Amino acid sequence: MPTVSEIHVAKATRLPMRAVGQVEVEEGRGIVGDRYHGTRHRHVTVQSATALAESAAVFGRDIPAALTRRNLTLSDGVVPREPGARIRIGDVLLEVVRVAAPCKLLDDTIGAGAQEALRRRAGSVCRVLASGTVQVGDTVDLALPPGV
Repeated sequence: MPTVSEIHVAKATRLPMRAVGQVEVEEGRGIVGDRYHGTRHRHVTVQSATALAESAAVFGRDIPAALTRRNLTLSDGVVPREPGARIRIGDVLLEVVRVAAPCKLLDDTIGAGAQEALRRRAGSVCRVLASGTVQVGDTVDLALPPGV
């Protein structure tokens, strides 16, 4: 079963992401202290180290999780991409809203070609259905059917 391997937050849109050991996640609002807290649907972004490794192979060098601007990086597995899929991390329940499209900013911060290397491998944008705390090391259930 995958675990949460890294957690990153940023206080504002263009500020660097910073690694933290745990976060409070609020239903209908997102991660407390993150730039997207309180937005309508973009509460939490989730990616997998497995997909990051695939992206790095295409890119030709390492892609640090913090530079992808995703909140949660899982140790392994395939993050669901279809809207309505559910992800459980402890008490926190997330629902996939859409695929997280890599932005052009990645070419500036990681290097030319990073955006393309991450295409279809950049994780998912989720909304929070149930509040709780997420910390590095928590197990993650990626196999929940929609509506659970």
